[in-house]
Amino acid sequence: MGFASLGSGSRGNGTVIALAGRLFLVDCGFTLKQTEARLQRLGLAGGDLDGIFVTHEHADHINGVRALAHKYAIPVYGSWGTLKKGLEGVVTHTFDGDDEFEVEGVNVTSVRVPHDAKEPTQYIFGADGVRVGVLSDLGCVTHHVMNQFSQCTHLLLEANHDRQMLQRGSYPPRLKRRVGEDLGHLSNEQAWSLLKQIAHPEMQVVIGHISEQNNHLDILQRLFEPLRGGLSGLGYATQQEGFAWIGYKPIQRQASLGAL
Repeated sequence: MGFASLGSGSRGNGTVIALAGRLFLVDCGFTLKQTEARLQRLGLAGGDLDGIFVTHEHADHINGVRALAHKYAIPVYGSWGTLKKGLEGVVTHTFDGDDEFEVEGVNVTSVRVPHDAKEPTQYIFGADGVRVGVLSDLGCVTHHVMNQFSQCTHLLLEANHDRQMLQRGSYPPRLKRRVGEDLGHLSNEQAWSLLKQIAHPEMQVVIGHISEQNNHLDILQRLFEPLRGGLSGLGYATQQEGFAWIGYKPIQRQASLGAL
Protein backbone atom coordinates (compact mmCIF):
# COMPACT_ATOMS: atom_id res chain seq x y z
CA MET A 1 0.00 0.00 0.00
CA GLY A 2 0.99 3.62 -0.18
CA PHE A 3 0.17 7.06 -1.46
CA ALA A 4 1.74 9.78 -3.58
CA SER A 5 0.80 13.13 -5.08
CA LEU A 6 0.76 14.51 -8.61
CA GLY A 7 0.80 18.00 -7.15
CA SER A 8 -0.92 19.84 -4.34
CA GLY A 9 -2.07 23.46 -4.34
CA SER A 10 -4.36 26.04 -5.89
CA ARG A 11 -3.08 25.32 -9.44
CA GLY A 12 -4.01 21.64 -9.39
CA ASN A 13 -4.40 18.62 -7.12
CA GLY A 14 -4.19 14.87 -7.45
CA THR A 15 -3.44 12.18 -4.86
CA VAL A 16 -2.83 8.54 -5.78
CA ILE A 17 -3.85 5.82 -3.32
CA ALA A 18 -2.46 2.27 -3.65
CA LEU A 19 -4.40 -0.20 -1.51
CA ALA A 20 -5.43 -3.86 -1.72
CA GLY A 21 -3.97 -4.17 -5.21
CA ARG A 22 -5.97 -1.21 -6.49
CA LEU A 23 -4.98 2.29 -7.55
CA PHE A 24 -7.28 5.27 -7.04
CA LEU A 25 -6.79 8.92 -7.89
CA VAL A 26 -8.36 11.53 -5.64
CA ASP A 27 -9.05 14.65 -7.73
CA CYS A 28 -7.46 15.70 -10.99
CA GLY A 29 -6.96 19.41 -11.50
CA PHE A 30 -4.37 19.18 -14.28
CA THR A 31 -4.66 19.00 -18.06
CA LEU A 32 -4.56 15.53 -19.59
CA LYS A 33 -1.00 16.06 -20.81
CA GLN A 34 0.15 17.27 -17.40
CA THR A 35 -1.63 14.42 -15.62
CA GLU A 36 -0.07 11.75 -17.84
CA ALA A 37 3.39 13.24 -17.30
CA ARG A 38 2.91 13.43 -13.54
CA LEU A 39 1.59 9.86 -13.40
CA GLN A 40 4.59 8.66 -15.39
CA ARG A 41 6.87 10.36 -12.88
CA LEU A 42 5.32 8.03 -10.29
CA GLY A 43 5.75 4.96 -12.52
CA LEU A 44 2.10 4.87 -13.59
CA ALA A 45 -0.07 5.30 -16.67
CA GLY A 46 -3.67 6.43 -16.84
CA GLY A 47 -4.82 2.90 -17.63
CA ASP A 48 -3.47 1.71 -14.28
CA LEU A 49 -6.13 3.63 -12.35
CA ASP A 50 -9.18 1.77 -11.04
CA GLY A 51 -11.20 4.85 -10.15
CA ILE A 52 -11.16 8.63 -9.74
CA PHE A 53 -12.71 10.15 -6.61
CA VAL A 54 -13.65 13.85 -6.73
CA THR A 55 -13.79 15.88 -3.52
CA HIS A 56 -15.67 18.89 -4.97
CA GLU A 57 -16.29 20.81 -8.16
CA HIS A 58 -13.68 23.58 -7.89
CA ALA A 59 -11.40 23.79 -10.93
CA ASP A 60 -8.15 22.84 -9.20
CA HIS A 61 -9.74 19.50 -8.26
CA ILE A 62 -12.02 18.56 -11.15
CA ASN A 63 -10.79 20.27 -14.34
CA GLY A 64 -8.85 17.25 -15.63
CA VAL A 65 -11.21 14.51 -14.49
CA ARG A 66 -13.37 14.18 -17.60
CA ALA A 67 -10.50 14.02 -20.10
CA LEU A 68 -8.56 11.43 -18.09
CA ALA A 69 -11.60 9.31 -17.27
CA HIS A 70 -12.86 9.39 -20.86
CA LYS A 71 -9.53 8.44 -22.44
CA TYR A 72 -8.87 5.49 -20.12
CA ALA A 73 -12.47 4.45 -19.34
CA ILE A 74 -12.01 5.09 -15.60
CA PRO A 75 -15.14 5.27 -13.41
CA VAL A 76 -15.60 8.51 -11.47
CA TYR A 77 -16.99 8.73 -7.92
CA GLY A 78 -18.33 11.82 -6.20
CA SER A 79 -21.17 13.21 -4.13
CA TRP A 80 -24.50 14.10 -5.72
CA GLY A 81 -23.72 17.77 -5.36
CA THR A 82 -20.24 17.48 -6.81
CA LEU A 83 -21.30 15.52 -9.89
CA LYS A 84 -24.70 17.20 -10.28
CA LYS A 85 -23.92 18.44 -13.80
CA GLY A 86 -22.44 15.08 -14.80
CA LEU A 87 -19.39 14.37 -16.94
CA GLU A 88 -20.30 13.67 -20.55
CA GLY A 89 -19.06 10.33 -21.84
CA VAL A 90 -17.87 9.16 -18.41
CA VAL A 91 -19.29 6.48 -16.09
CA THR A 92 -20.09 8.15 -12.77
CA HIS A 93 -21.15 6.81 -9.37
CA THR A 94 -22.77 9.26 -6.97
CA PHE A 95 -23.46 9.09 -3.25
CA ASP A 96 -24.56 11.21 -0.32
CA GLY A 97 -21.91 12.95 1.73
CA ASP A 98 -20.84 10.82 4.73
CA ASP A 99 -21.72 7.57 2.93
CA GLU A 100 -19.51 4.51 3.40
CA PHE A 101 -19.21 1.93 0.62
CA GLU A 102 -16.87 -0.58 -0.98
CA VAL A 103 -15.06 -0.22 -4.31
CA GLU A 104 -12.89 -3.02 -5.70
CA GLY A 105 -12.38 -4.53 -2.25
CA VAL A 106 -11.47 -1.21 -0.62
CA ASN A 107 -13.69 0.41 2.00
CA VAL A 108 -14.33 4.06 1.17
CA THR A 109 -15.58 6.57 3.71
CA SER A 110 -16.72 9.93 2.36
CA VAL A 111 -16.57 12.68 4.95
CA ARG A 112 -18.57 15.86 4.50
CA VAL A 113 -16.51 18.97 5.26
CA PRO A 114 -17.22 22.71 5.62
CA HIS A 115 -16.16 24.33 2.32
CA ASP A 116 -17.77 26.69 -0.19
CA ALA A 117 -18.85 24.00 -2.65
CA LYS A 118 -22.12 22.17 -3.38
CA GLU A 119 -21.49 18.96 -1.39
CA PRO A 120 -17.77 18.76 -0.59
CA THR A 121 -16.41 15.50 0.75
CA GLN A 122 -12.98 14.24 1.68
CA TYR A 123 -12.05 10.56 1.77
CA ILE A 124 -10.63 7.72 3.82
CA PHE A 125 -9.65 4.49 2.08
CA GLY A 126 -9.32 1.36 4.21
CA ALA A 127 -8.14 -2.23 3.76
CA ASP A 128 -6.13 -4.75 5.77
CA GLY A 129 -5.82 -2.47 8.79
CA VAL A 130 -4.55 0.49 6.75
CA ARG A 131 -6.50 3.76 6.54
CA VAL A 132 -5.36 6.39 4.05
CA GLY A 133 -7.00 9.80 4.43
CA VAL A 134 -7.10 12.85 2.18
CA LEU A 135 -8.17 15.97 4.05
CA SER A 136 -7.96 19.36 2.35
CA ASP A 137 -10.21 22.23 1.30
CA LEU A 138 -12.08 22.83 4.53
CA GLY A 139 -12.33 26.06 6.44
CA CYS A 140 -12.64 24.69 9.95
CA VAL A 141 -12.30 21.42 11.84
CA THR A 142 -15.50 19.87 13.12
CA HIS A 143 -15.83 17.11 15.71
CA HIS A 144 -17.09 14.88 12.91
CA VAL A 145 -13.96 15.47 10.83
CA MET A 146 -11.69 14.90 13.80
CA ASN A 147 -13.40 11.64 14.75
CA GLN A 148 -13.32 10.27 11.22
CA PHE A 149 -9.65 10.99 10.52
CA SER A 150 -8.25 10.18 13.97
CA GLN A 151 -7.49 6.55 13.11
CA CYS A 152 -5.73 7.15 9.80
CA THR A 153 -2.39 5.44 9.28
CA HIS A 154 -1.58 7.76 6.37
CA LEU A 155 -2.88 11.31 5.99
CA LEU A 156 -2.56 14.16 3.52
CA LEU A 157 -3.50 17.21 5.59
CA GLU A 158 -4.08 20.73 4.32
CA ALA A 159 -2.14 23.61 5.90
CA ASN A 160 -3.02 26.26 3.35
CA HIS A 161 -1.94 29.59 4.71
CA ASP A 162 -0.16 31.56 7.37
CA ARG A 163 -2.75 34.01 8.69
CA GLN A 164 -0.37 36.97 8.86
CA MET A 165 0.94 36.35 5.34
CA LEU A 166 -2.62 36.10 4.05
CA GLN A 167 -3.63 39.41 5.62
CA ARG A 168 -0.48 41.21 4.43
CA GLY A 169 -0.57 39.64 0.98
CA SER A 170 -1.80 40.83 -2.41
CA TYR A 171 -5.14 38.99 -2.48
CA PRO A 172 -8.15 41.33 -2.76
CA PRO A 173 -10.12 41.70 0.50
CA ARG A 174 -12.98 39.49 -0.69
CA LEU A 175 -10.62 36.60 -1.49
CA LYS A 176 -8.80 37.02 1.82
CA ARG A 177 -12.12 36.69 3.63
CA ARG A 178 -13.09 33.64 1.57
CA VAL A 179 -9.83 31.82 2.28
CA GLY A 180 -9.80 32.65 5.98
CA GLU A 181 -13.43 32.00 6.85
CA ASP A 182 -15.08 28.78 8.07
CA LEU A 183 -15.92 27.65 4.52
CA GLY A 184 -12.46 28.40 3.15
CA HIS A 185 -9.14 26.70 3.83
CA LEU A 186 -7.29 25.53 6.94
CA SER A 187 -4.63 27.85 8.29
CA ASN A 188 -1.34 26.47 9.58
CA GLU A 189 -2.55 26.86 13.16
CA GLN A 190 -5.82 25.04 12.52
CA ALA A 191 -4.02 22.14 10.84
CA TRP A 192 -1.45 21.99 13.64
CA SER A 193 -4.18 21.92 16.29
CA LEU A 194 -5.96 19.07 14.53
CA LEU A 195 -2.80 17.05 14.03
CA LYS A 196 -1.70 17.57 17.63
CA GLN A 197 -4.95 16.00 18.81
CA ILE A 198 -5.07 13.01 16.43
CA ALA A 199 -1.36 12.21 15.99
CA HIS A 200 -0.25 8.70 16.90
CA PRO A 201 2.99 6.73 16.35
CA GLU A 202 1.59 4.74 13.40
CA MET A 203 0.47 7.80 11.43
CA GLN A 204 2.42 8.97 8.37
CA VAL A 205 1.51 12.59 7.56
CA VAL A 206 2.14 14.81 4.56
CA ILE A 207 1.25 18.49 4.79
CA GLY A 208 -0.33 19.70 1.54
CA HIS A 209 -2.40 22.27 -0.36
CA ILE A 210 0.21 24.83 0.71
CA SER A 211 -0.40 28.31 -0.70
CA GLU A 212 2.48 29.54 -2.81
CA GLN A 213 1.66 33.17 -1.99
CA ASN A 214 0.49 32.97 1.61
CA ASN A 215 2.71 30.31 3.16
CA HIS A 216 6.31 29.15 3.31
CA LEU A 217 8.07 25.89 4.08
CA ASP A 218 10.18 27.50 6.82
CA ILE A 219 7.03 28.59 8.67
CA LEU A 220 5.50 25.13 8.33
CA GLN A 221 8.60 23.36 9.54
CA ARG A 222 8.93 25.54 12.63
CA LEU A 223 5.33 24.74 13.52
CA PHE A 224 5.02 21.06 12.59
CA GLU A 225 8.45 19.56 13.17
CA PRO A 226 7.98 19.36 16.98
CA LEU A 227 5.15 16.89 16.26
CA ARG A 228 7.39 14.56 14.24
CA GLY A 229 8.35 12.46 17.27
CA GLY A 230 4.74 11.38 17.76
CA LEU A 231 4.33 10.25 14.13
CA SER A 232 5.81 7.52 11.97
CA GLY A 233 6.76 10.16 9.41
CA LEU A 234 6.19 13.76 8.35
CA GLY A 235 6.60 15.32 4.91
CA TYR A 236 5.50 18.28 2.79
CA ALA A 237 3.80 18.31 -0.62
CA THR A 238 4.49 20.93 -3.28
CA GLN A 239 2.49 22.27 -6.20
CA GLN A 240 5.04 21.26 -8.81
CA GLU A 241 6.29 17.93 -7.47
CA GLY A 242 3.57 16.78 -5.08
CA PHE A 243 5.34 14.05 -3.16
CA ALA A 244 6.89 10.73 -4.17
CA TRP A 245 5.54 7.32 -3.21
CA ILE A 246 5.35 6.54 0.47
CA GLY A 247 5.10 2.80 1.14
CA TYR A 248 4.67 1.66 -2.48
CA LYS A 249 7.04 0.68 -5.29
CA PRO A 250 5.31 0.22 -8.68
CA ILE A 251 8.05 -2.03 -10.13
CA GLN A 252 5.83 -4.07 -12.44
CA ARG A 253 3.95 -1.00 -13.62
CA GLN A 254 7.21 0.76 -14.48
CA ALA A 255 8.23 -2.25 -16.56
CA SER A 256 4.93 -2.13 -18.46
CA LEU A 257 5.53 1.55 -19.23
CA GLY A 258 8.87 0.69 -20.78
CA ALA A 259 7.21 -1.81 -23.08
CA LEU A 260 4.90 0.80 -24.64
